[in-house]
Amino acid sequence: MTTDKPDAARPGKTPDASRRSERSRRAIFDAALALVSETGYAKTTVEGIAARAGVGKQTIYRWWPSKAAVLLDAFLDLAAQANEALGRDVGDGEGDAGIPDTGDLAADLRYVLRATVDELNDPKYDGPTRALAAEGLVSPDFGAQMTELLMEPQLAHYVRRLEAAREDGDIAPDADVRIAAELLTAPLAQRWQYRDRPLTHAYADAVLTHVLRGLSPRP
Repeated sequence: MTTDKPDAARPGKTPDASRRSERSRRAIFDAALALVSETGYAKTTVEGIAARAGVGKQTIYRWWPSKAAVLLDAFLDLAAQANEALGRDVGDGEGDAGIPDTGDLAADLRYVLRATVDELNDPKYDGPTRALAAEGLVSPDFGAQMTELLMEPQLAHYVRRLEAAREDGDIAPDADVRIAAELLTAPLAQRWQYRDRPLTHAYADAVLTHVLRGLSPRP
């Protein structure tokens, strides 16, 4: 278990505070995500996160004002790890578009939409995502922060890839790429939220087919 105690003293060595902080931060992220998945958001507390992470409660409050803020940062970190594993950039938009650009728009979007389906169906993501969504509904300030840090950057990846496709003539020159990005992602989110019908690769493929049909250049 990671603790918030100083590194063991070593002759001639000065404890590395940055390494201690990173270990504590990582333990806090892991604890927050685990507790939300196991007990739900309402029963998750800063005290519980601190105990699970092996740190003092004051350590958490030094970095975050609330459990919601802890969970948001933990989820952003989790999403970054997932994107890194898929070879997708989640930076500030400079350089890589975040969605592959192989020259085949349908294949590129299918790859990312299927990965999104897999993430939404993964219990590791499901609990934290639902907790964040619920908190965003009751706290407008937190909802705005979540939109800025999580939702808008994700949509921006789609927008940039669609802009590139528009420039290449793969979609209609007057296509509204922002609306197109929303049409690609919103149906997946709706099925995930309401659990009314299965969220599958086949469904993501069908959504993509219909959206691209609407975006196709007219003769």
